[in-house]
Amino acid sequence: PRVSYKETITAPVKAEGKFIRQSGGHGQYGHVRIEMEPLERGGGFQFADTIKGGVLSKAYIVAAEQGIREAIETGGVAGYPVIDIKVNLYDGSYHEVDSSEMAFKMAGSMAFKDGVKKGKPIILEPVMKMEVVSPGQFLGDIIGDISSRRGNVENIETFGDTMTVRCHVPLAEVFGYTTNLRSMTQGRATHSMEFYRYEEMPAQLASELKSKLAGES
Repeated sequence: PRVSYKETITAPVKAEGKFIRQSGGHGQYGHVRIEMEPLERGGGFQFADTIKGGVLSKAYIVAAEQGIREAIETGGVAGYPVIDIKVNLYDGSYHEVDSSEMAFKMAGSMAFKDGVKKGKPIILEPVMKMEVVSPGQFLGDIIGDISSRRGNVENIETFGDTMTVRCHVPLAEVFGYTTNLRSMTQGRATHSMEFYRYEEMPAQLASELKSKLAGES
């Protein structure tokens, strides 16, 4: 099974994208300047343009935004989709003859990728909210196992001899959990889980993941 990782930036940055091609007759020219800033987890993607009237036409602004939105899908330094980020298009320039919407789309994409590189990017991993219901005698083993999976126990509820453990565990660490839990509790515990949110991956693991990706490419 594959985990769908994401990326985001951790520092606000300014970036620029300039797409210029000269070949025979018409050239291509598109140029944008953007500001990027990180948002809270779950913030998604926000786009704004604060370009003063007349600096760029509406069509070129829309094209640049399209280029940025497409770059988000694979624009991270490790090639993952980028989330929780705000982009403001604040300046640019065009050429009377050579500018086109395609050139501005390319410029938007280039500016975005430049900004992600500069913005101290991190890899985010999906974290699950998990609930384990078990006889109390297995509590120590269950908590030890959750810790070994980089999980955090949020709370433990007791009802007679039954314990309910609520915790958050990275998705990458829960593959095979059902089998493990069954053997640990003689088949007497149950668990359920659902997506919680994306959180920063520990630097060491992120570095290992990047090395693995580099080896695959």
